Amino acid sequence: MYFDAGSISFPGIGIDGVNPPRTLPFSIFGKEIYLYGLIIAIGFLLAILYVRRRVKDFGMSFDLLTDAILMGVPIAICCARLYYVAFRWEYYRDDPISALYIWQGGLAIYGGVIGAVLALLLFSKLKKQKITPYLDITSLGLLIGQLIGRWGNFFNREAYGAEIFNNFFLRMGIEEADGAVRYWHPTFLYESVWNLIGFVLLHFLSKKRKYDGQTFLQYLAWYGLGRVWIEGLRTDSLYIGSTGIRVSQLLAGISFVAAVGVMLYIRLYKKPDGSGMLVNREKDT
Repeated sequence: MYFDAGSISFPGIGIDGVNPPRTLPFSIFGKEIYLYGLIIAIGFLLAILYVRRRVKDFGMSFDLLTDAILMGVPIAICCARLYYVAFRWEYYRDDPISALYIWQGGLAIYGGVIGAVLALLLFSKLKKQKITPYLDITSLGLLIGQLIGRWGNFFNREAYGAEIFNNFFLRMGIEEADGAVRYWHPTFLYESVWNLIGFVLLHFLSKKRKYDGQTFLQYLAWYGLGRVWIEGLRTDSLYIGSTGIRVSQLLAGISFVAAVGVMLYIRLYKKPDGSGMLVNREKDT
């Protein structure tokens, strides 16, 4: 759901009368700077800083990881946009060029994740690298980007959930044109907090992993679990045709079940001890 005007409040936590701008109060070379894009860029930069500090923990060099990032980011952004446009084509078919206006919003994270995985598969083939350590460290960076990037939805006034008719403490009030205030689930906030908790958990769990790919599986499980719930509250979901099936909720459920299943299988039947991880092989050499 998208709201074009009116102040925003969070009465349950004492925030009242916020009116977030969509652009910076100045332009650069005559171009407006949209906060949606700026916040996503900040999330990306913080993710880079984090993975740079952790790269040796996964047995990789930052130079190779940089190559993977340079290849992966454009592909991930394109896939995130393609995913969104594909399931919202009715909004773009009369003006297809508007599908390129990503600064106005409309990036689907699952499209981005799919694009990132495809890019890493290509990178691993070209550079003859083991893909799973890259998936591990990338998933931690993704959580940073996601928890910060969701605030771009706040400034863009989108990705809000269903209307609330009680005094739920995290309800978000939107002032309408006639001055009336209606309350909604701030699903962008729910997901940001969920990703923050997930990042903290996976940061520490990644230091105790027993096999390459474990952190990525934990990311799929954690994010999938949260997205199944949060997506069900949203009013702007992408649907599979006219089926009423929310595509991101379906993918989230599949991701959660598949990731948990794979982790259980590895734990019960493979019983890894960490010796096969890239970082430990690098130490041995």
